[in-house]
Amino acid sequence: MVRIITVIALFLGLAACQSDDDTPRRSSVSTQSSNDTRVAKSVFGYIPTASAQESESIGGYAKGCQAGAVQLAETGPTWQAMRLSRNRNWAQPTTVAFVQDLSRYAATLKGWDGLYVGDMSQPRGGPMLTGHASHQTGLDIDVWMLPPARLNLSAAERENISSISMQRANGAYVNSSWTPEHEALIKRAAEDPRVARIFVFAGAKVEMCKNATGDRSWLRKVRPWFGHHYHFHVRLNCTAGDANCEDQAPPPAGDGCEDAQVWVNNILNPPPAQPSTAEPRGPLLMAELPNQCGAVAAN
Repeated sequence: MVRIITVIALFLGLAACQSDDDTPRRSSVSTQSSNDTRVAKSVFGYIPTASAQESESIGGYAKGCQAGAVQLAETGPTWQAMRLSRNRNWAQPTTVAFVQDLSRYAATLKGWDGLYVGDMSQPRGGPMLTGHASHQTGLDIDVWMLPPARLNLSAAERENISSISMQRANGAYVNSSWTPEHEALIKRAAEDPRVARIFVFAGAKVEMCKNATGDRSWLRKVRPWFGHHYHFHVRLNCTAGDANCEDQAPPPAGDGCEDAQVWVNNILNPPPAQPSTAEPRGPLLMAELPNQCGAVAAN
């Protein structure tokens, strides 16, 4: 049964080529007028600044927006925001604080001066013109696997430098670039009570399962997902008091190590292909987003 479920998940994930995590597109309680047929990414993807509102995450990680976002400084004492041309270093205040906290810890690790921070969210969240299906509510962060050797990269260097892959055998195993410091960094993030999920390639989860000692409860938050071998993706819980924010369901009980091993087994010995039953769908429309997102886009 576990194998069947995993096979289904594999094909659903491959079909969703814009997705970078396991977020279902859940319905929000209150949505835009059904007459608003604008493509949401075309509305949110070009807004250069945050809304003049109190900070709030609205809707779900893959169907929402953010009000009153704050910008992660392009360079800090222990971090640098990458790919500045994308203008995706915006998030909720709790997310920015988390990045700063994790970067300070990273700077204590051997060979790390801090963090290179990838995509967070757009100034007002919402669907992006390219890439992620999630990162819409200011609660998602991509952390590069590349240990920063220096934190004075120019804007041009940040556009051209790339992270490094940690995977071998299509993600079944870690490669020689994977270090105990990578494990320590992900563990530190998972132990933070603000964190709901961490997404990483299956081989990394299995490797951490092999090496973990003592309290293994943090492993529950670390979930295998497609493509996460150049970065790991941290997702935070909704901030207390954000009544319009939709948390993802908690991960299944246990450390998730058996499930991760199933992923690895299916990478090494792919099961027979199954026809996809998922219906193709177009981009999200404004009418499908929470009602409050119209005001976020307008303010």
